Amino acid sequence: MCATCGCGSLDVLIGGKRPSRPQNRGLISFRLPKNNADIIAAENHQHQLPQFEQLPETVSSRMVQVERDLFAKNDALATGNRKFFAAYNMLALNLVSSPGSGKTTLLVRTLNALKESHSMAVIEGDQQTDNDAERIRATGVPAIQINTGKGCHLDASMVGHALQQLEIPQNTLLFIENVGNLVCPAAFDLGEAAKVVVLSVTEGEDKPLKYPDMFRAARLMLLNKCDLLPYLNFDVVQVINNAKRVNPDIEIIQLSATSGEGMNAWLAWLAEAADAQRSTALQ
Repeated sequence: MCATCGCGSLDVLIGGKRPSRPQNRGLISFRLPKNNADIIAAENHQHQLPQFEQLPETVSSRMVQVERDLFAKNDALATGNRKFFAAYNMLALNLVSSPGSGKTTLLVRTLNALKESHSMAVIEGDQQTDNDAERIRATGVPAIQINTGKGCHLDASMVGHALQQLEIPQNTLLFIENVGNLVCPAAFDLGEAAKVVVLSVTEGEDKPLKYPDMFRAARLMLLNKCDLLPYLNFDVVQVINNAKRVNPDIEIIQLSATSGEGMNAWLAWLAEAADAQRSTALQ
């Protein structure tokens, strides 16, 4: 159960199958690339999670301890995922937004623009259906669907299990499309290099102020559906100021996944992030 929102994860499906082990328990093992085996020992890709401590008797302290245990376990798995990404020289990005922001349309356009020149893969997160994963696969890019059931976010364990099912070569650009939700995904590290929050101009300028944790956690904000601005009463300057008020370091790109406006700036950002990832891996 998620200590943040109370959602359950017992009905999770990854690639249409239940994980071989209960979520957030046991070990998740990855295959190391042969030429990177000397960088990270295989045992570093075995995530042994700490055991629950004896909980205090008071309800409030029990709740605090359960939440600490949950996040400690998730962080341990996220660290393992991050080491895996580093070993494979893989740039992993966590795409987050509210439902209907245009994440999948943006992702499809991005994949079509880069698929001839880049190795890419996608992990799709939704409560039900594999509709978005099918849209991704139609581009020719491999995708695996995680259905969270009643859960409202992906966690590091789910991503780790999904990686076991994906055949990902080195130097891959991995997009993790999270469940549409601006609350809980902000709290869960998946091992990604960065969170990219997608905000559409149909949602309102106050979203960064209403959901500050998400915008504070994000490195980049993509302001999507800008082709609709002539038909909306939306203040771009205000939403940028609100985002900067919450996170002064956040980068912002205005674009439209439908018209293609601003896509070059987004693709350039991806190229720069990939270069930075490679430089970090070589250190």
